[in-house]
Amino acid sequence: MNRLSRIEAAERLTTANPWWRGAAIYQVYPRSYLDTNGDGIGDLPGVTARLDHIAALGVDAIWLSPFFTSPMKDFGYDVADYCDVDPIFGALADFDALIARAHALGIKVMIDQVYAHTSDLHAWFAESRTSRTNAKADWYVWANPKADGSPPCNWQSVFGGPAWTWDARRGQYYLHNFLSGQPQLNCHLGAVQEALLGVARFWLDRGVDGFRLDALNFAMHDPAFTDNPPAPDDGKARTRPFDFQQHRYNQSHAAIPAFIERIRALADSYDAVFTMAEVGGDQALSEMQLYTAGDARLNSAYGFDFLYADRLTPNLVAKAQGDWPDRAGVGWPSWAFENHDAPRAISRWCAPQHREAFARVKMLLLAALRGNIILYQGEELGLDQIDIPFEQLQDPEAIANWPLTLSRDGARTPMPWTAQDEHGGFSSAPPWLPLGATNLAQAADRQIADPASLLNLTIRLLDLRRSNEALRLGDFDLLHADECTLAFRRGTPDQSVVAVFNLAAAAAVWPADLDGGGVLLVSVNGAAPGEMLPPFGALLVEESV
Repeated sequence: MNRLSRIEAAERLTTANPWWRGAAIYQVYPRSYLDTNGDGIGDLPGVTARLDHIAALGVDAIWLSPFFTSPMKDFGYDVADYCDVDPIFGALADFDALIARAHALGIKVMIDQVYAHTSDLHAWFAESRTSRTNAKADWYVWANPKADGSPPCNWQSVFGGPAWTWDARRGQYYLHNFLSGQPQLNCHLGAVQEALLGVARFWLDRGVDGFRLDALNFAMHDPAFTDNPPAPDDGKARTRPFDFQQHRYNQSHAAIPAFIERIRALADSYDAVFTMAEVGGDQALSEMQLYTAGDARLNSAYGFDFLYADRLTPNLVAKAQGDWPDRAGVGWPSWAFENHDAPRAISRWCAPQHREAFARVKMLLLAALRGNIILYQGEELGLDQIDIPFEQLQDPEAIANWPLTLSRDGARTPMPWTAQDEHGGFSSAPPWLPLGATNLAQAADRQIADPASLLNLTIRLLDLRRSNEALRLGDFDLLHADECTLAFRRGTPDQSVVAVFNLAAAAAVWPADLDGGGVLLVSVNGAAPGEMLPPFGALLVEESV
């Protein structure tokens, strides 16, 4: 298929279906994307300045990590004002300019919404903590101490220590599932829900096309403050008190879906707005499916299957895809191999000497999955996880639990734009985190000039996915999975594509039950239909239907 017909095919697909279904989404971590004012921190004008890079990739949308007013104790996930831009990142006018430029380039814009908690500097919390009778007294989760002065129950914070902090002004404890500076909103309260829907409406009115709803299963708690039971010892390392409990009562309340339906109704009223839940934890799959069931809840859920896996195996892929069957009433998944919270997949999944070959097979696999696919900034360059020394750590969780918790900072290092610049073209000043020498060598300017680079392969793969009905919207049929090799079919009534992968560093036999016939669409690392699969070899073949 030539370039013109690919464009025409992509236009037909997006016209006949919601823009987000099967979309490729690019996650931007603004703090590390591009600094335009020389303070070493990325900003919204920096995102706008480099939107051409994202447009050239051929993605459908960007997802912006938080840029709202915040004390930055958790780098923006502690929101002090939902409806303004933190001065570090610019101003509302800069956001409006970003939206306008993205839309001019045909790119949708999604933003994070953090509804489970705010910063302790938010005006709502400042009022709530003044007394037990003020207008926002119940907007957060407050509880009296036990008779001995201890917290009302045994709930633990994700970031370490009890999930309760004493507040002398009210003579009560407040709940925080994360940092003590992130007090828990009482989303059981109708007034709080209305306020949060007002926040969503504010951004929708500014032209936002979708939301990622952060930590959504933490949005409501058990009002009886029932103790969480201990977790059975599964042999995994326990680095935090949080790991010793089953989280039955501090999160995942049965009333959350009703609030979700209100969010979806608001989004639908703005036409084709995409809503995606972030849900983690031991019950993530059942909760993701609950939150996306039917037509009245969220459009999709953000799967964690790959983000913390220490190996990429055929069975991992088969299970993840099998958990989301193409069946009425089952939601639509979204997949990411990397994000701002998880270690870079290249560093988790392969030895350094295999990095280049593995990056190519990994990108082809992501492009072939059923569901939405999400690329984290720099993934198209094959960036590594950078080892940040303790004295340079910024991540509060890593600092609190060092050295047992792997720092999230290693995946948040700045984008390398130009290899010849000591700061990678990211900033004129020393960046807030070091770039890392290996990542600087993978700079975008070097790769765009190399036709064989991972960046240019990514562009070709996203172009193929965008224009191919089977890859973007087709069902998933597992054909083969063993220790090394994976084969599946993506198909619609009009189109069928077979994908074959060798996920091992040694050559593998072509699956005996596959004939390899059809039109070769793409091959990486020397794979050929019907032949011995080279290390990390993979290909896509279009079958006749």
